Amino acid sequence: MRIGFLQMRPRFGRPAENVAHILGALARVRDATIVLPELCTTGYVFRSRTELESLAEPITGPSIVALRALARRNRLTLCAGIAERAGQRIYNAAATMTPAGSIAVYRKAHLFDHEKTVFDVAPSRFETVPGARMFGVMICFDWVFPEVCRSLALRGAQVILHPSNLVLPYCQKAMTTRAIENRIFAVTCNRVGSEARGGVSLRFTGRSQIVDPRGQVLVRAPARGEALCIVRIDPRGARSKQITPRNDLFTDRRPELYAALVAPRR
Repeated sequence: MRIGFLQMRPRFGRPAENVAHILGALARVRDATIVLPELCTTGYVFRSRTELESLAEPITGPSIVALRALARRNRLTLCAGIAERAGQRIYNAAATMTPAGSIAVYRKAHLFDHEKTVFDVAPSRFETVPGARMFGVMICFDWVFPEVCRSLALRGAQVILHPSNLVLPYCQKAMTTRAIENRIFAVTCNRVGSEARGGVSLRFTGRSQIVDPRGQVLVRAPARGEALCIVRIDPRGARSKQITPRNDLFTDRRPELYAALVAPRR
């Protein structure tokens, strides 16, 4: 299968412009799976809940309608980070759209820093994507919790789709570890540029990447500048969890030991 990412710089508060940019960048891409950054339609640094409310859209909103049409037209599976309005709640979410027209939404489980002041906490479950069950989805800061990738891999995910707005310097290296410790492919799509709003100033690290089950980086984008990168992989390479003739990554697990671990109270 062909799989890749569109590393881009969303313009804050301009969803129509950002979606038009995505449509243009992917206009000639067909028969592929493409990951887009976290909150790629809105930008990232919201000054208030009110500002977020003015930009969030339901799954039936114009941004997703346009991206779903592109997925159908070009036979793409798209995974896009969005600000999702669901009734009175607003989630940092990722929508995965298939060529057949189906859509699945994952809501970020682990909110990062100022996200906690504007987004609602999601009662998320780590499941593979209905209609595309080789895929599991996580968003940005979920990377720091190894339980996320492990849960998805145990449920059969062979490829992790990872929309991101990474700012810490070691996130991409950690995703290489996640790929190795679960024997899966991992596609991290980061954004580039910076945002300085309401006293918060962030510079995003770029370096989007695709990693194979042995931790080999198949492609990596630069730290700066937009990039569309697509490679060919065989997801069946993630089926075997054999490390040595006597060691299997999953059957050697001892959950009865791990369940006893409790974080110390502070």
